[in-house]
Amino acid sequence: MTRPARIKAAQYPITAATSFADWQAGLGDWVAEGARDGADLLLFPEYGAMELAALLDPADQGDLAREIAGMQALLPGFLETHADLAGRHRLHVAASSFPVRQPDGSYRNRVHVFGPDGAMAAQDKIVMTRFEREEWDITGGSDGLAVIDTGFARLGVAICYDVEFPLIARALVEAGAEIILAPSCTDTLAGYHRVWVGARSRALENQCIVAVSPTVGSAPWSLAVDENRGRAGIFSAPDRGLPDDGILAAGELDQPGWIAATVDLDAIARVRREGQVLNHRDWPEQQVPGAVRVCRI
Repeated sequence: MTRPARIKAAQYPITAATSFADWQAGLGDWVAEGARDGADLLLFPEYGAMELAALLDPADQGDLAREIAGMQALLPGFLETHADLAGRHRLHVAASSFPVRQPDGSYRNRVHVFGPDGAMAAQDKIVMTRFEREEWDITGGSDGLAVIDTGFARLGVAICYDVEFPLIARALVEAGAEIILAPSCTDTLAGYHRVWVGARSRALENQCIVAVSPTVGSAPWSLAVDENRGRAGIFSAPDRGLPDDGILAAGELDQPGWIAATVDLDAIARVRREGQVLNHRDWPEQQVPGAVRVCRI
């Protein structure tokens, strides 16, 4: 018995559209390409939506606060465009994250996931990076975590830095997530490697699928996404019936395009029951009771 799910993750280039219609056309081309040979889910990166700042008044570009304030007027069209594309191509789309203003004036880094029948779910990033905290004034989500039941799989979202924290992924998996989406935006090779190490570790610990989608390229007109390094990856636990290195698919560094993998979620369930090791089952055993001793020798 198999339960296949076809996942595609974008290495998404930040580009400067000349109009909202131009941006819609470009995104439509990306989704059409992703859907071309079949996909259940398309994953876009963290802060890919910041390319919309190219449509703002030049005086607002390059100013972090003014950029995200100006983008709020574009949010309804951003959501409507993704919902339309998900419906048109009959698949699920995890859109690029968007900094969304809250009623108190703060901003959350939010991923919206769209289904083919018009439904939408959202997940905010939980742990902020230094850039988000100290320079951009983005705040962590306080509404908890969501597991999104798509019908073909149960998804969790751990945005970029969040995938470097084991307990976030573990909470999602314990709530039923089979696939964890890790959209990312990193401006150095070190940052890209941190996300990859985190994603592969979460796949190993939880014996689940983790997919990474990065921004690539440069946008000198934006302080938020001026430099972008990375490559997409789709990972499993290295175990029976799965790749020895746990890498189901990987892109070429910094090159735009899609990567794809068809994953058998029943195979993941079997590994949790019958794997060479049982990381998912044995997780509680690392919680050693009692205080840690300091031994002098």
